[in-house]
Amino acid sequence: MPVHRGSCLCGGVRYEVTGPFGDFIYCHCRQCRKAQGSAFGANAPVQESAFRLLQGAELLKSYESSPGKQRVFCGHCGSPVYSRHAARPGVLRLRMGLLDTPAGVRPQAHNYVASKAEWDDINDGLPQHAERP
Repeated sequence: MPVHRGSCLCGGVRYEVTGPFGDFIYCHCRQCRKAQGSAFGANAPVQESAFRLLQGAELLKSYESSPGKQRVFCGHCGSPVYSRHAARPGVLRLRMGLLDTPAGVRPQAHNYVASKAEWDDINDGLPQHAERP
């Protein structure tokens, strides 16, 4: 069983994930772009039971970006750690950029490209979906 470790920019939040990642996607929706400060969010779902916080619980803050959706981040450095949605209990959408160990998976698609930044050219050959397939 793979074990993946990750941390935020300041190193105050550290975690590990035991088990596989779900579909690793690039999300180009407006919320992900705003939350990441970039052209997209790089996210993969994991079972909440496979996620273990090693340190920094007191640093975690959350923001309800839309009804039922919580975005969880380090309150010290601002690094986004994961999101969760009430409609998908037991699942966290992990921010893949925080991994300190190799992910062992590759992105599978670009979602919400109808909302992508106009300066973002996607040329990697991955499937592109106007919204969520």
